[in-house]
Amino acid sequence: MSAEKVTRRYQLRKRADAVEATRRRITEAAVELHGTLGPARTTMTAVAEHAGVQRQTVYRHFADEEQLLAACSAHFSALYPWPDAAPWRAIADPAARLQTGLEELYGWYELTEAMWTNVLRDETLVAALGPALEPMRAYLDDAARALAAGWGARGRRRAMLLAATRHAVDFHTWRSLARDGGVNRAGVVELTSAMVSRAARPRSGAGSA
Repeated sequence: MSAEKVTRRYQLRKRADAVEATRRRITEAAVELHGTLGPARTTMTAVAEHAGVQRQTVYRHFADEEQLLAACSAHFSALYPWPDAAPWRAIADPAARLQTGLEELYGWYELTEAMWTNVLRDETLVAALGPALEPMRAYLDDAARALAAGWGARGRRRAMLLAATRHAVDFHTWRSLARDGGVNRAGVVELTSAMVSRAARPRSGAGSA
């Protein structure tokens, strides 16, 4: 390979790295603003200023708010991955599985509280947040199914158990008890576990259907 070609490849690579670095800086700036101000108060101009670039530079990388939100979601998920539900499924005892899963999930909520408080607050104000929140909802639905398995509930009792478990894993449930109620993590786990285990048991004198 000639020296000219080597130089050309180096220049192209350097340019690509610079483009990627700018895109990452914009994404990081948007994520920080979402966590402090919230998406509804985060304008493209504010993102540009926070990233130290021109407004048109932001639009060169992200044509619209939906693209930027998708990038922010991916970046935030890489920084703070959801607790892995696979090990929970390996715990045979449903009560122990529930306690483990809720403990890990509530610990994750403690780390990411500011972001989720702002994002969920602004969901009705920013249309592009709908698609960006789908992975969160899918994860919580799957987590609820994992934690509702093994209790032996059937029929309407199973539906009640699933509803209770989905409520237990929801961010708003955790925040209501932990922040509004001032309950510590162990206490929140105790309260929500009691709700779920009660939902799994048939009423005295009633069948499980």
